[in-house]
Amino acid sequence: MIKLLKNAEVLSPDRLGMKDILVAGDKIAMIADNIDLCGLPVETADMGGLTVVPGFIDRHVHVTGGGGQQGFVSLAPEVTVSELVALGDTTVVGMLGTDGFVKTLAELYAKVQAINDDGLSAYMLTNYYGLPERTITGSVAEDLIYIEPVIGCKIAISDERSSFPDEKELLRLINGVKLGGFTSGKGGFLHIHLGALDSGIDALLSIARRYPGLIRYMSPTHMIRTELLFEQSIEFALSGGTVDYSTGGTRFRSPHECVMEALARGVDIDAITLSSDGHGGVRRVNPVDGTVTYTPAPMDGNLREVKMLVNECGLGLDRSIRLITSSPARHMNLRGKGRVAPGYDADLCMLDENMDLVHVMARGQWAMRDGNVELKGRYEI
Repeated sequence: MIKLLKNAEVLSPDRLGMKDILVAGDKIAMIADNIDLCGLPVETADMGGLTVVPGFIDRHVHVTGGGGQQGFVSLAPEVTVSELVALGDTTVVGMLGTDGFVKTLAELYAKVQAINDDGLSAYMLTNYYGLPERTITGSVAEDLIYIEPVIGCKIAISDERSSFPDEKELLRLINGVKLGGFTSGKGGFLHIHLGALDSGIDALLSIARRYPGLIRYMSPTHMIRTELLFEQSIEFALSGGTVDYSTGGTRFRSPHECVMEALARGVDIDAITLSSDGHGGVRRVNPVDGTVTYTPAPMDGNLREVKMLVNECGLGLDRSIRLITSSPARHMNLRGKGRVAPGYDADLCMLDENMDLVHVMARGQWAMRDGNVELKGRYEI
């Protein structure tokens, strides 16, 4: 079905001004000042000046739910399609966490493919926190080559729950994503969970100094968990790397404040991404009686932090929105994602003057209209 969106203030994320957008199937076919199809039968929707930005990309989500750290009862629930749509997340990257045993790669693969079948776009990372690595085919490289949604690998360092990999083991994993990435054309990257231990990203910085060309294959996340990690994120980004700041997990300081300080210290905004860590298990201790509870990490922080960057920090929306659109798409080599441009997937978020979501389009189909979620998972009521 061909759709024509009229009178949209387009951020590609660069400001294009008031435009019409022609959508053919699941792709953006044309963007122009005025598109007139001379009476051809198309679905026309007047955006009435709403701001249209690329669909949001959340690059770190536990789509099958985080592993239990307090017995089976603490296993976190899986993500729903309607939950993603309500947040404007048209693309999501799923992964395992501490648990690669009860929560399996087979289960993750099935969930990712279900999200794709339901109309959004989903990818996945192989492995989990630990070593020896868990894969589908027997190797990290072959997972990227032969398993379509696999675009990278997960590992944890500087965390008491990690397997404490040394530099040689990290280099071996980087080699796997590099070989698998260029063989499959996916790019490939090693996504590194960071805990709060004092070792931080010392190993990654050491590798980057010795082998500068490998920095593009490393993707450290939770980089505002501690002040030390944030300081190291500045060095890593200025060395040519990309760093990920979590909006839904533990942090020593608000994400938007960290973004602004990083920019003030010379980091390119395209070297920073935001992700939610959604549905990971968040441990909370009651200060009164010491009771420990686990709740799913919230997923609504990405757009909220973008709004704060605009409203509280004065950073333009055209720059702020890159953190959850074009920047993650570029670093993860997600072709056809992260921009509003001809030939790209028709993943679009329409925002009002308060930057609240009004409509969402995913792969050319309406997922939300007038604030009402229309796209839901197969078994959602």
